[in-house]
Amino acid sequence: MKRQDRGRDDGRDEGREGPLEIALVGDLTEAEADLTDRILGVEPGAECTIYFDSPGGSPYCAMSLVTLLKLRGIRATGIVTGECSSAALWPFAACTRRLVTPYSVLLFHPMKWQSEEHIGITEAAEWSRHFAALEKEMDVLLADLFGASPAMIDAWVKTHRYVTGRELVEAGLAEMIPLGPIQR
Repeated sequence: MKRQDRGRDDGRDEGREGPLEIALVGDLTEAEADLTDRILGVEPGAECTIYFDSPGGSPYCAMSLVTLLKLRGIRATGIVTGECSSAALWPFAACTRRLVTPYSVLLFHPMKWQSEEHIGITEAAEWSRHFAALEKEMDVLLADLFGASPAMIDAWVKTHRYVTGRELVEAGLAEMIPLGPIQR
């Protein structure tokens, strides 16, 4: 199967065989436009590989990426090459196959709100209400995407837990791969 990469003309993927490869590196929010474009470059129902090394970013960005993967029926293999934390957990959990190394690290924590803007008390109160509801919904969704016990995910989130690749495998949420060529 020839790679398809819509909207890119840099020649990086031209003529290469196999699923499209996407690097999700750094802050999700800063890379959102490129990540969205890359996911839209995967044909609906097709396969891709997403490499994760991200501290997270906006939960809205994470939800957008999850929605694209799910609505388009993309069969993504997610590989944590370094860190997959915070908002990056949602697109990783949405992958149909999840791979980690013994050195992979995943940080589960409660969502954080920060605003750089000067806002009024009414808007701040509404944002606080919305944010509390969003946090609960996102935690339930994360457990559902992983196919995990909501109690286990909740315990990790509440304790700001750094979960290693080994621990994720022991919990049945990913497969362990050695540092070597990937077996497809």
